[in-house]
Amino acid sequence: MDTGQVYRFTAGQRKGLMVLCGLVVCVQVGWFFISRQDVSDSEKSEEEKQWLALQTKIDALKAKHATKDGYKIYPFNPNYITDYKGYALGMTVEQIDKLKAFRKEGKWVNSAADFKTVTGVSDSLLAVVSPYFKFPDWVKNKKQFTEKTAYVYTAGNKNAAFSKKENIAVPVKVLDINTALEEDLIAVRGIGPAYAKKLLRRRSDLGAFVSMDQMDDFPEFSPEAITGLKKAFKAGDGLAVNKINVNSASLQQLSRFPYFNRDIAKSIITQRSMKGKIYSFDELSKINDIFILKSKIIALYLEY
Repeated sequence: MDTGQVYRFTAGQRKGLMVLCGLVVCVQVGWFFISRQDVSDSEKSEEEKQWLALQTKIDALKAKHATKDGYKIYPFNPNYITDYKGYALGMTVEQIDKLKAFRKEGKWVNSAADFKTVTGVSDSLLAVVSPYFKFPDWVKNKKQFTEKTAYVYTAGNKNAAFSKKENIAVPVKVLDINTALEEDLIAVRGIGPAYAKKLLRRRSDLGAFVSMDQMDDFPEFSPEAITGLKKAFKAGDGLAVNKINVNSASLQQLSRFPYFNRDIAKSIITQRSMKGKIYSFDELSKINDIFILKSKIIALYLEY
């Protein structure tokens, strides 16, 4: 047996060995990075737990940094916080959703304590945002009257010409519905921004409201909202209403009048075509029952 024989690899065998070595190296490198990733994920999970445990402090810090980083807080009504504003103030999504659900029930936040109870915000966050809360006047004056001390003359009392009488009812100032701003209307319970804008559009179409009974023209308003409007506002004197001439107005103009519709407008045009002219409100009252039900109001907007 020749022990001096040398074994040689063929070219194909050498290539195979090189590929095998390359695979071994790739497996080792891959295992190294995978094990590192597992450790990293574990550490990240622990960090997330720590952050969640400190969520209360994070809420407060977010609110403080919001004012420093360019988001300036102005006085606002917490009942109308939007998603963006809530986030900018430092509220969580859950807290914002709680407030929205509370408002959908027709309920109102009337104090900082109410806000905390409804949303569950932390005391530190509440301390930051509550100084900016602005509630309408009716929240501060929940009664229709404020109580003041007065002195009333007592007849026949020689020793004391005036005697003290307490708790005299003094009515709260009532605003003119025709000069009211959107924020004045929103202050009424049950009147939100959408309803306030609808009132202002109707006032613009009519020129002015002539009676607070016109609040009944909005069937979508709740009875509470209508009652609140009638208590908080009045229709002032010397009103400049937009009058419509029933003898010269076109079909479109008559149809756009809030107390008419297209059928009534057609009936008016037919009536004046047959008679040549409509001379009085009594003639109109024969066209539709609405003229009888609201005659005092409608008549103030018409001319002949």
